[in-house]
Amino acid sequence: MTAILGIALAVVMLVVVTWMLLIRALREKYAVLWIAIGIVILVLSVWPGLLAAVAGVVGIALPSNLLFVLSITLLLGVALHLSWELSRAEEEIRRVAEEVAILRGQQEAMEASLGRDRDARSADEK
Repeated sequence: MTAILGIALAVVMLVVVTWMLLIRALREKYAVLWIAIGIVILVLSVWPGLLAAVAGVVGIALPSNLLFVLSITLLLGVALHLSWELSRAEEEIRRVAEEVAILRGQQEAMEASLGRDRDARSADEK
């Protein structure tokens, strides 16, 4: 029963990630990670003894502990990557905001200059 549940979870996960890719709701660089996780879940569901064998090789007593260690490591990696992406996005937003402020100042200066020229011409015409 657990294997069927794992297989169903992996298939649903892969279908959702593929659907999100098709509607452009998920970028490819993030989809690779989720597809890899889905494939690992699928493989471990089809061959449940594989996790116990790997746990024995690396010297972990319980296969579930290996799964927890791998999950925590993955989550830490994802959190670090997202923090890095957020830092880059904040820097880009700051840079664009500065450029907009400079352009807005130039636009206001040009509008003020045009207004002075228009006022000077209307005074000359009178």
